[in-house]
Amino acid sequence: MFTNPQPETSDSQWRYQLDRFVKEHQQELAALSWALWQENGNSQGTIGINLAPTPHFVYCPNTAIEQFNVKVDNRLQEIMGLIKHHKPEVEVLMIGIGKDQVKLIYFEPQPEPPTCFTEVGKNLDTLLDELEAKLVNSLTLINS
Repeated sequence: MFTNPQPETSDSQWRYQLDRFVKEHQQELAALSWALWQENGNSQGTIGINLAPTPHFVYCPNTAIEQFNVKVDNRLQEIMGLIKHHKPEVEVLMIGIGKDQVKLIYFEPQPEPPTCFTEVGKNLDTLLDELEAKLVNSLTLINS
């Protein structure tokens, strides 16, 4: 009934590392999400964390996500639905981008994103720079 867990491969390891990063930095990610929403609304697309060549934040234009969804036989329908109905004042929605793979990052922080931004007390540029530095330190990619 209980089996040994599957060994982590380089293709899946980034997912676990990203999950751990998100868990450890929920308030800051919520603050960043809110600050970027205040700055750009949804005009730039969905916030992403691109892991290559080094981890950094990007915007994923909705048209690019839609095109990718078509290429993968509409297997991103749930992600597309969350993007369409995203409520930035209560939830964080980002897309992790690994080698030929994507991972949904979605959570409802407590407190809500606007409060997280106020409590973190940093401007957008500082928050972005600090989180990207933490991303680089937290996520080690294995290129295969």
